[in-house]
Amino acid sequence: MILKITIKAFVLWLVILVLAIINGGLREALLVPVMGNALALTLSGVLLSVLILAVACLTLPWLGRLPAAGYAAIGIGWLCLTLLFEFGFGYLIQGKSWAQLVEAYTFRDGNLWPIVLLVVASAPCVAARIRQRV
Repeated sequence: MILKITIKAFVLWLVILVLAIINGGLREALLVPVMGNALALTLSGVLLSVLILAVACLTLPWLGRLPAAGYAAIGIGWLCLTLLFEFGFGYLIQGKSWAQLVEAYTFRDGNLWPIVLLVVASAPCVAARIRQRV
C-alpha cells in the first residue's frame, strides 16, 4: 500500500513539475515582455501556487484516505523532489553557480518562489482539509 501511494504521489509531482515548466515558459514568453520581470514573477508565483493546490485538491480522491501524517509526508516528499530537481537541473544541466541557484530562494524583484515551496509542502494537507479528509 505504501509503495502504491508513493508512486501515485510521484506521478502527481511530475504533473506539478510539468505545470511549473509550462508556467515558467509562459511567464518568460508572454508576461515578462508585457509587464516586466518583477510583476511577471509575482503573477507567475501566484498562478503556480494556485495550480499546485488545484492538483492536490482534484487528485486527493485518487490518493485515497490517509492519516494526516500521510498527507504531510507527501508534501515533504514533493518539496524534497522539487529542491533536488531545482538544484540538480540548475547546477548540472544549466551550469549555474550555487550563488545563482540560492538567489532564486529570495523575495528579490517580485520573486515568490519561497512561498511556492511552502505551498508545495503544504498542498496535500491543505487539500485534505478542504476536502474534509482529516
